[in-house]
Amino acid sequence: MHTMSGKPLVILTEYLDDEAVAWISERTDFHRCGCDDPAFSDLLKQAEGLIIRTYTTVDQAFLDQAPMLKVVGRAGVGLDNVDQEACRKRGVEVVNTPDANRQAVVEYVTSITTGLLRKKTPLTESIDSKAWGHLRDDNLVARQMNQMTLGILGLGKIGSRIAEVARAIGFTVIYNDLEDIPQSNRHGASPVELSTLLSESDVLTVHVDGRHSNRNLLSEDQFQQMRPDVLLLNTSRGFVLDAQALAEFLRSHPQARAVLDVHEPEPIPADYPLLGLSNAVLYPHLASRTRTAQINMSWVVRDVARVLGC
Repeated sequence: MHTMSGKPLVILTEYLDDEAVAWISERTDFHRCGCDDPAFSDLLKQAEGLIIRTYTTVDQAFLDQAPMLKVVGRAGVGLDNVDQEACRKRGVEVVNTPDANRQAVVEYVTSITTGLLRKKTPLTESIDSKAWGHLRDDNLVARQMNQMTLGILGLGKIGSRIAEVARAIGFTVIYNDLEDIPQSNRHGASPVELSTLLSESDVLTVHVDGRHSNRNLLSEDQFQQMRPDVLLLNTSRGFVLDAQALAEFLRSHPQARAVLDVHEPEPIPADYPLLGLSNAVLYPHLASRTRTAQINMSWVVRDVARVLGC
C-alpha cells in the first residue's frame, strides 16, 4: 500500500550520500528518521522500504513493528545487524553493496601494515651530524617485507585483494578459509591450516564474515600460537577477537602489536580491555571512510527502488 503521495514510504535511519538521497526521494515518499526519533514508530508502521548502515539492528522485534516492510537496504557490506532468516520468513528482501568498500579497506590495511613495518622518525628541527647518524641508526629495521610472511584469515573479496597487493610488495602470503578457494582467486597465496597461519604469520590480518561461529574465533588458545612479535590487524568484526584475551597476550608479549579498527561494542566503553595498552592501536571503524566508498555504499538505493518497483 502506498502513501497519499502514491509512492512507497521509505525510511533512512543513518547517513547516505546526498546524490543517492535525491535519487531515491524522486521515486519514493522518503523520510530521513533515526530510530530514536519520536516519529519513527509511526513511520515504520507504514514503511515499505528501510535503508540502514551499521548501527540500526533489524531483528524479529523490529520487523513486528513494520507490517508493510518489503525491503531492507544495507548501505554497506556486512549484514551482521540484519536477521536475514527473520526477513526471509516475513518475505522481506535484504539487499546490500558487497563490493562498495573493497578498495578502501585494502588501502587502509596496506597503509597501516607498511607504515608500522618501516619505522621512521620525522625531523622536527635542525640537528648536528652526530644526532643525524643516531637517528638513522634508530630507524634501521631488521627485515624487509619480502623476508616476511603475511597471513590472511578469510580470503574473500577483501582478503583476496590483500593477497594480491601483499604479493606485489614481496610478502610470502598464506591464508586460511572455510571455503576451498579456486587457484585463480588466490593471487599467489598458499592455503594452510589455522594453526600454521597463526604460528607462521609475521603479519596477520583478519577478514572473516559475520556468521555466529566467528564470535571469539581468536581467543586465548589462538593468541598463544602466534609469534611473540606478531602484527595483528582486524578490520572485519569486533566480536571476532576476544578483547580480554588479546589484552593479556599483548601485556605478556610487549613486542607484539595489534591494530583494531572494529570493536565489540562500538563505541568502546571506558572499561574496554585494550584501552591504554602501548602496543594496541585502536581506531573508530575507519577502514571504509573514503568518499568514494561512502558514495558506492549509498547506491544501495537502486536495489531498494527495484524491489519496490519504482
